[in-house]
Amino acid sequence: MSRIALFQSTTGIDPKANAERLTSAIADAAAGGAQMLFTPEMSGLLDRDSRRAASSIREEGEDVVLAACRAAARDNGLWVHLGSLAVRSSAGKVANRAFVIDDQGEVRARYDKIHLFDVDLPTGESWRESAVYSGGERAVVVGGTPVGTLGLTICYDLRFPALFERLAEAGAELIAVPAAFTVPTGKAHWHVLLRARAIEAGLFVVAAAQFGTHEDGRSTYGHSLVVDPWGEVLLDMGEERGLGFADIDLGRIADVRSRVPALSHRKPVGPARRV
Repeated sequence: MSRIALFQSTTGIDPKANAERLTSAIADAAAGGAQMLFTPEMSGLLDRDSRRAASSIREEGEDVVLAACRAAARDNGLWVHLGSLAVRSSAGKVANRAFVIDDQGEVRARYDKIHLFDVDLPTGESWRESAVYSGGERAVVVGGTPVGTLGLTICYDLRFPALFERLAEAGAELIAVPAAFTVPTGKAHWHVLLRARAIEAGLFVVAAAQFGTHEDGRSTYGHSLVVDPWGEVLLDMGEERGLGFADIDLGRIADVRSRVPALSHRKPVGPARRV
């Protein structure tokens, strides 16, 4: 049995202030007996004013939030999945990048969000991630964490089940889905999609989320979740900021897959033939 913690935050536009909240969460998660902490997408900076945000975005080696979280992970002997940060990439754009940090403060893995969210919503909101961000190209699985083999995704990736299939095939036992879901899409799809991905892949899904009204004016849905392979919700943090804890029993995976062996029954399917 492994104990994990999730941090549900309302990230603002000041990276230093966000770093302070994250380091406090790391210390509190360790004090609560967690072996690993999961944080939301864009834990270091959430600002839809691209000009203002640009002055705070740095290359990975100069990012104050990453440096603070690495030091806090080392000082508290805790693994941290830093859901994502906006960092300058070699392509000249910005990467939405997740980090897995071990209990010595070393970065064990990185993952750049593959699927970028470009949409005009009925509410009048318009999002163009591809205007600022460069998408990743490779799925990532991290072995050797204290809570099992971890697959990495970010937010909009949730809507692409093939990615979750690849992670499961590569041996993932948990898949992280850090997010900053809008309120309308969160109400409609958040719970059902996370439960579906956990059931389809027969593993645990850990989804730390942003919540509330942010300094840049956006509102996010919250409801950070932990879902087991049967689709049972082990933790739902609702609309409260702070830490939540859940206990993970990896033996549950074999039990569920023995009853519903869908992963072993999948067959390659070619293009549909229209008749």
